[in-house]
Amino acid sequence: MDSSSSSKPGFFERISSLLLREPEDREQLMQLLHSAYERNLLDADALTITEGALSASEISVRDVMVPRPQMDVVDVDDPLEEIVAYVNKTAHSRFPVIDGNRDNVIGILLAKDLLRVQTEDDFNLRDWLRPAVFIPESKRLNVLLREFRVSRNHMAVVVDEYAGVCGVVTIEDVLEQIVGDIEDEYDFDEADDNIQLDHAGRYRVKAQTEIADFNAAFSMHFSDEECATVGGLILQQLGRVPKRNEMVMIDGTTFQVLRADSRRLYTLLVTLPPPVHDNP
Repeated sequence: MDSSSSSKPGFFERISSLLLREPEDREQLMQLLHSAYERNLLDADALTITEGALSASEISVRDVMVPRPQMDVVDVDDPLEEIVAYVNKTAHSRFPVIDGNRDNVIGILLAKDLLRVQTEDDFNLRDWLRPAVFIPESKRLNVLLREFRVSRNHMAVVVDEYAGVCGVVTIEDVLEQIVGDIEDEYDFDEADDNIQLDHAGRYRVKAQTEIADFNAAFSMHFSDEECATVGGLILQQLGRVPKRNEMVMIDGTTFQVLRADSRRLYTLLVTLPPPVHDNP
């Protein structure tokens, strides 16, 4: 090893020199992190995750929960065949189980448990329920994440000050607040247009693109009476939030989901229908 390489400060020496300047508040800490990023001590993903982790202490459960009207629940008196069909349709791994109404959550059903009861003649859903965890809507995400990790629970029922159920939150909802905004190969810069042509002749389109703008760009005629964006058009067509790589065809145009989380669409890959040539 030559003297020039041995004298060059390594990773730990560089990060230590930064950390020696103790930040006095969160703003200074963020400046320190951005300085580390500019010095190539952190990559963009690491910076985004760190920022998300810090912001988790300022976000409450009510900001990320699935609201009560949108909760996918199972009634304890539903027959097994209906439960199985519903679980297959919604494709969740956990379901709050209610007895009569949504304020009376009596437990959590794990979809994987249904695999063990398919042949039971005397099926009783109550025998298969896991205890439900109830949390206030004001709980901070960093506290909830720690509780999820310690208890190994992945879902909590959110209640208001009157003990009424106002939603559910999962560990995935919490983690998406930390890592959900990481840019990937399908994201564009915010300053760029909502529609970009790739090398294969297809178009990457932000889900937030207005349908009117999409129609103008491609000479399409999709209606914007019931939804205003391309993402809304997809949600309307499917009736749910699609998963990554899922495809849907609308009037000959193929939309492939490039990026989405459990609540939102971000980026779509659009393949236009072939042009129609008039016969000579």
